[in-house]
Amino acid sequence: MNILQQDWISKWALYAPNKIAIKEFESGRTLTYKQLNKQGNKLAHYLTTNLNISKGDRIIFVAENCLEYLLFFMAAQKTGIILVPLNYRLTSSELDGLINISEPILLIYDEGNKEKVKGTEFSKNNVDKSFDIVEFFKLLKYTNIEDENYFPINKLDENHPIFILFTSGTTGVPKGAIYTHKMLFWNSVNTALSLIINTDTKTINCMPPFHTGGWNVLVTPVLHHGGSLVITKSFCAKTTLKLIEDEEFTLFFGVPTMLKMMSEESSFENTNFSSLMYCIVGGEAMPIPLIEIWKKQSVLIRQGYGLTEVGPNLTSLHHDDAIRKKGSIGRPNFYVQTKITNNLGEKVGANERGELLLKGPMVTPGYWQNKEETNKSIIDGWFHTGDVVISDEEDYLYVVDRIKNMYISGGENVYPAEIERVLQAHEEIVEAAVINVSHDKWGEVGKAFIVVRDNNLTEKEIVDYCKTKLAKFKIPKHIEFLNEIPKNDTGKIDRKSLKN
Repeated sequence: MNILQQDWISKWALYAPNKIAIKEFESGRTLTYKQLNKQGNKLAHYLTTNLNISKGDRIIFVAENCLEYLLFFMAAQKTGIILVPLNYRLTSSELDGLINISEPILLIYDEGNKEKVKGTEFSKNNVDKSFDIVEFFKLLKYTNIEDENYFPINKLDENHPIFILFTSGTTGVPKGAIYTHKMLFWNSVNTALSLIINTDTKTINCMPPFHTGGWNVLVTPVLHHGGSLVITKSFCAKTTLKLIEDEEFTLFFGVPTMLKMMSEESSFENTNFSSLMYCIVGGEAMPIPLIEIWKKQSVLIRQGYGLTEVGPNLTSLHHDDAIRKKGSIGRPNFYVQTKITNNLGEKVGANERGELLLKGPMVTPGYWQNKEETNKSIIDGWFHTGDVVISDEEDYLYVVDRIKNMYISGGENVYPAEIERVLQAHEEIVEAAVINVSHDKWGEVGKAFIVVRDNNLTEKEIVDYCKTKLAKFKIPKHIEFLNEIPKNDTGKIDRKSLKN
C-alpha cells in the first residue's frame, strides 16, 4: 500500500493545517488537522517505544465516543496496531469472551465503564495493561517525545487489519470481522463517489464506536477527504437537531429509529435544515410515512445498504428516487460487484428472489481466528450476505429479508420483512415486527408485534387490512400490542428478545 493512502492525516496537516478536523460536543475541545497529526505522532511514538506495542498487536476499547478514540485511529494508520472497539453495553463476562478471541496487549476504558472492565478476567490478571483513557493521555502529555511532528510510517500490506469489528451476535456467538486498510480506502472512495464527500463536508457522528456505522459510514471517509466532524458520546434527538442547525452540517447519517425520534421532538418543525444536502439512512428500510415527514421539512432521504464485513457503504438510493423506488436500497456503489443467486448457486433474473453476493476491494478477508465462518461466508471471492433480494428491470435492489428470518408455513416461504412493510404502511401503526412461531397444522405461522398510535385499533381491523394486502398464508395468526419494539444496540429489531 502507498504510504500516502495509509497515513491520511499527515497530508491534511500539510494541506489544511489550521482547519478544524474534530470537535467533541460535550467538552467543546477541538483539534485542527495539524494538532491531530502532531498528537497522533506522539501517541504512535509512545505506543511503539514506551509500551513496546508492535504492528499487529490488538488494543481493546470499552468506551463511548471521545476525541482520544480518533487519536488512536491516527496512530493505527501510522503504526499498524489493530483497534478492537467492544460494545460497552455488554456484561463483564460477555466482554471476556470477546477479549479472549482478540488476545489484546492493552485495554482502554472510560470512567463510565470502569467497574465493568475491572470485573473482567483480563483486567484482574493484567492490571498493568488496563488503562483509564483520561489517565492514559495524562501520561502521554507529560512524556517527552523527541519529534512530535514526525513518525516514521510503518508501511503496511493493504490487507493488514486496522479494526476487528464484532457483529452484534443476536443469534449466536459474535464474530470478529477483520477490517483492513484496503477496505478503509476503497470504502472511502465508494462513499465519496456516491454521496459527494469533500473538504467542505461537515457532519456529526452520534453512532456508537463499536459499530462499523460509527466509524466507516461517514467518519473515516470525511477524515480521508479533509472534512470536519463533530462527535457526541451518544445520540440525543433534541441535541442533534440543535447541532444540525448551529453547526450547519452538510450530511447526517442515522438509522430510522433515530430519525423517527428527531421527527417527534417539539423543535423539529422549527429547525433550520437548509445546510443539509440530505440524510443518509441505513440499518433497515425507512418507512415511507417517515420519509414524507422529513420531506415536509425540505430534507431528502438517501437510503443505502451495508454490512460490517463489506464496505460498509455498498448501495445508495438517490434522494430523487426515494418515493418512486420506495423500499429500494438503490444501486451498487461504483466499485461494488453484485450477484443474486438461488439455492443452487445459479444467477436469477429480474424480480426473482435470491441471495445477494458481493465482491470487490471492500470485502473482508474473513473473521478473526475463525476459518470455519470465513469459509462459509466467502466462496470464490464472493461474500455471501445471507440477505434475500430482488433486482428490478432498472437494476434497483430491494431487500426481501434475511435468509435466517424466513420461515415456512404450509410449504410456502414467508419473509417477515415483507409483512412488516405492509403493516407499517397502515396509518395507525407506528412500528411492527414479525417472527415465526410453531403451529400444529401449518408447521410455522407469523406472530406480529405492533405499536399503534391509537389504542382503539383492534386485532380484527389489522387482520382485515392484511387480507387486502397479503396472501392468506402470510397473514399473522397472532397479534400482540406493545408500547415499543425492542431494538439491539445498532437500532435493529431485536428478534431474539421477541422470541423469548
